[in-house]
Amino acid sequence: MNNAILIVEDEKPISNLIRQALSDAGYRCTCAFDGLTAADLVENGAFDLVLLDIMLPGADGYELFEYIRPLGIPVIFLTARADVHDRVRGLRLGAEDYIVKPFELMELLARVETVLRRYGKNDQRVVFYDIEIDTLSRVVCKNGRPVPLTAKEYDLLLLFVQNKNVALYRDRIYEKVWGEEYLGDSRTVDLHIQRMRKKLGLEDRLKAVYKIGYRLEG
Repeated sequence: MNNAILIVEDEKPISNLIRQALSDAGYRCTCAFDGLTAADLVENGAFDLVLLDIMLPGADGYELFEYIRPLGIPVIFLTARADVHDRVRGLRLGAEDYIVKPFELMELLARVETVLRRYGKNDQRVVFYDIEIDTLSRVVCKNGRPVPLTAKEYDLLLLFVQNKNVALYRDRIYEKVWGEEYLGDSRTVDLHIQRMRKKLGLEDRLKAVYKIGYRLEG
């Protein structure tokens, strides 16, 4: 599974409970306890889903949602505000779901899974134009023919496809794929991306973003 989820919740006991339940289910979780920290994390990270409280210090959930929405990351509001007007407002803004506290963790897990499946981030088979990725076998095909990729090239491809149209910073790409702290040498990232891009014919879609990193357009 290994999807990355950002939990934005200022009550630490609730945040820890959610993080533990999602981690036990196989998700990678990051926690933020105020809106401004969450905005920084979203800007510099690559998340598959955001669980977002509304009443937050720094910037409230509605303000933060307006910041997240252009990035194409699905959001589930998770809040004590049960009023129907709040629920309607959240859904009309474009949230994928609206869950009112208190809630059952099993229900939360089911709704998370549903949203990720809707976005194609929880499926065994991921398709991007003529490229098909089998996430269980780690086999990549283009026009039905297998394309041999190294482990890092495969991880890069999946990262970009799961975050298409989002500009990913080089340091975050390195940390996500290599699992180590980025020390400022972009040659490793650039070389692997160039090789993967050439093998799959993605030169016109996987674009370098000046002073940032790369973005897969699709």
